[in-house]
Amino acid sequence: MKLLTQALGLTLGVLTAALAEAQYTPFHHDPKLLLEGNWQSCFDERAGQFDEKIYDQPQLDLEVHLGPGDEFAIFKGIQDEHRDHRSPDNLLEPFRVRGPRQRWDLPQLVFEVARAGGSRHNCRSFWITLEPVRKQ
Repeated sequence: MKLLTQALGLTLGVLTAALAEAQYTPFHHDPKLLLEGNWQSCFDERAGQFDEKIYDQPQLDLEVHLGPGDEFAIFKGIQDEHRDHRSPDNLLEPFRVRGPRQRWDLPQLVFEVARAGGSRHNCRSFWITLEPVRKQ
């Protein structure tokens, strides 16, 4: 019985870790895009806030923040400490997606976020694309 309990605990731990990692689901349809996929920010009751994921884009020296909730941010330079999305250093204005779709045309890239449906009431789901601007 103890072995069964340990095996069940290990299985649940692996499944929980897999679900936590599945918040961003990449979709590699277009090779010119740096990011393309579904981002889902869910409310974490233990932390008392929505999830956030940060992607470093070293080729552009940018830091891309997905979440928490309907917030997004892009900062120049890559840092270890977290940055406030309300900061004037955030290249995205507005930094919250209020409508069905938001597009930011920046000098180095185009970032587009569209609300996606979902069945979980405690999650915000978005389709995102991040594309570098190609010089003509």
